[in-house]
Amino acid sequence: MINENDGYERFPIINTSWDNAVEEINKFADSDIFTKTWEDIKTFNGMSQNFKRRAARIAKMEYTDAYIDDANAVQSGTNDAKSKALNPGVVYRNAYGLFDVITPPYNLYELANYYDTSFANHAAIDAKVENTVGLGYDFVVSDKTTIKLEMADNQDAVNRARNRIERLKIQLRDWIENLNQDESFTSIMEKVFTDVHSTGNGYIEIGRTTTGDIGYIGHIPTTTMRVRRMHDGFVQMIANKVVYFRNFGAKNVNPITDDPRPNEIIHIKEYSPLNTFYGVPDVLAAMPAVLGDALAAQYNIDFFQNKATPRYIVTLKGAQLTAESEDKLFRFLQSGLKGQNHRTLYIPLPGDSEGNKVEFKMEPVENGVQEASFSAYRKQNRDDILVAHQVPLSKLGGSDASQLAAALSQDRTFKEQVARPAQRNLEKILNKIIREKTDVLELKFNELTLTDELAQSQILTNYVKNQIMVPNEAREVLNLPEREDGDTPVIPNPRQAADAKANNNKTRTRDAQRQQNQADNTATTSGRNPKGEGRSSQ
Repeated sequence: MINENDGYERFPIINTSWDNAVEEINKFADSDIFTKTWEDIKTFNGMSQNFKRRAARIAKMEYTDAYIDDANAVQSGTNDAKSKALNPGVVYRNAYGLFDVITPPYNLYELANYYDTSFANHAAIDAKVENTVGLGYDFVVSDKTTIKLEMADNQDAVNRARNRIERLKIQLRDWIENLNQDESFTSIMEKVFTDVHSTGNGYIEIGRTTTGDIGYIGHIPTTTMRVRRMHDGFVQMIANKVVYFRNFGAKNVNPITDDPRPNEIIHIKEYSPLNTFYGVPDVLAAMPAVLGDALAAQYNIDFFQNKATPRYIVTLKGAQLTAESEDKLFRFLQSGLKGQNHRTLYIPLPGDSEGNKVEFKMEPVENGVQEASFSAYRKQNRDDILVAHQVPLSKLGGSDASQLAAALSQDRTFKEQVARPAQRNLEKILNKIIREKTDVLELKFNELTLTDELAQSQILTNYVKNQIMVPNEAREVLNLPEREDGDTPVIPNPRQAADAKANNNKTRTRDAQRQQNQADNTATTSGRNPKGEGRSSQ
C-alpha cells in the first residue's frame, strides 16, 4: 500500500482477471504403465505371492526411504555402524517403487514417437542401423586360434584344422539363425539398434534350455522395460503381465515372480554422464530442431486446411443475375472446383443497351506460386538432427551432383567415427554368447564398403604379391573358404619380381616415353632399341 505522504503520486487501481489455463494432458506420461498404483497392478499375472504380500505392506505407507529388499533393508557394517548416504531409491506407491526400478531420465514413449514422426530422425536412425548391423555378419578365426595355427609344425594337422574350422563356420551360423524361429539374427539386431538410437536403450533377450545352454535370442521393446535399482535385473510390464529378467550370465534369485529360471537380458545403451541406469539417444542434443520442425510442418498443414483467402473475386456491373444463376455461380466457385480445377464456367449475360454497358470480371487474388513457410528453417532443423546423429546427408540420398566429390570423404568419416566403433562394441558383447559354444571363431559384422570390387581386387592383389598378406587372408576378406596351400606367401618368379620392383620404383614411365619417341628414332628400323634405352628393372 502506498501512503499519501510517501512522495509518490497515487494511481488508480485496475482490476484484471484471466481464465484458468487448461493443463495439457501429456499422452506419453499416461502411456507409462509403471506409473500405475498398487491398486491397479495387484491383479496382474506373474508376481509371486511373497512379493504381493510385501508390496501390499509397502503400499500402506506413503513412502520409505531405505527400502532395498527384505534381507538388507539398510546397508550396515560392524558394531552398529551403518551407511548414512542418501538413498536415491525412494519408494512410492506405484510400480516404480514396488518393483524397485528406476524412472528413465526421459519419457521412453515420447522418444520412440520421434522415430515415427520426424523424417530426419527416422532417416538418420535407419542409416546408422543398416550400416552397423544391417550389412550382415560373418565368423572369423580368433586371434588365439590364428597364433596356434601359425606356430604349428605339422602342416597336415593344420590343414585338417582348417577344414574343421570351415565346417564350424557353417554349423555356428545355422545354430545362431535357429535360435529364433520367427526372425533372422540380422533382423533382431536391427530392431535392437533401432531402439538404441531412438530411445538410447536396447534389450536382447537370452533364453536357456533346462541344461543351461542358450536356446533363444530375441528382441524386447524398450518402452516396456525398466532397470532394477540394484542392477540385479530388469522388469517388463505389458497389459496385465509382469516378467522379471536377470542380467546375462547371472544366477541371482528371482525377487518378483515365481519363475525359477528367468530369461537373461543384454542391455545396450548410449552412454550419458547424467545417468548410470539408462542411455540417452543422440537426437536429444537436437531436440529443439525436432520440436521446431514438427511445429513448422503443422503450421503448413493448418495453413492449407484452414486457408480463407479466395482465388478469384467476381464482379458484375450493369446486369443482374437471376437467383438461380447466382446460386450456381456461388456453388461452382465454392466447392465445384475442388479436385476439378479444369472445369469450364459458362455464364450467359444480357447484351449492352444504350445507357447500360455490361461488364463481367474475374480478378485473381493469388496468382503466384504458393510456397511452404519456413523452408529454410526446416532445412536447418534437418541439418541439426543429422549433425547430432553424425550422419552425412549423402547417406540419406539427399546430396546433389555438386556434392558428390565430398560424399566419399563424408562416408569414410561416418564409417570410422560412427559405424565401425558401434560394430566393435556390439561384437564384444555378442561374442560372449559365441564363446559359450566355441572360442575358435568370433562374430564380426560386415563393414561399410567404400571401394568398388575392381579397386578391392587390385588392393588384395598388391598385398598378396608384395607378401603383405597370404592368399588365405585375402580369401577371408572375400568370404571364400581357405585353401590348403593358402598359408604360404606367394613367391614371384624373376620376371614378376622385376615388374613389381619397377612398379614400386615408378620407372615404368620410361616405357611410355620410349614408345612416344620411337617415331623419331633412327634405330627403330632395325626393330631394336639403342643400347641403354630398353626396359629397366632397377
